[in-house]
Amino acid sequence: MPLFAVIRRRGAGWKATLSLEGQDDWEGHASFMDALEAEGFVVLAGPLESTSEALIVVRAESVQEVETRLAADPWTKTGMLETTKIAEWTLRIGSLA
Repeated sequence: MPLFAVIRRRGAGWKATLSLEGQDDWEGHASFMDALEAEGFVVLAGPLESTSEALIVVRAESVQEVETRLAADPWTKTGMLETTKIAEWTLRIGSLA
């Protein structure tokens, strides 16, 4: 199954004065992402330090599948995060277990 690199950035709902874990519905977002990882959709994910962006590497059949799956994230629904780029990614060096 193809890999995709996804860039998401903080949206209008993000509160700059709060930590990641202090944002509204952190637990809902964390549970959602943990479930995607448990089923093998999310391979790697995390914030890009010193930016307002996060990188997610996913296994999916298409860009549309990635969009659809991430649209269900509570933070997407409330404007906390928005997807800015989805690109098919070819791993050339290293491996994913």
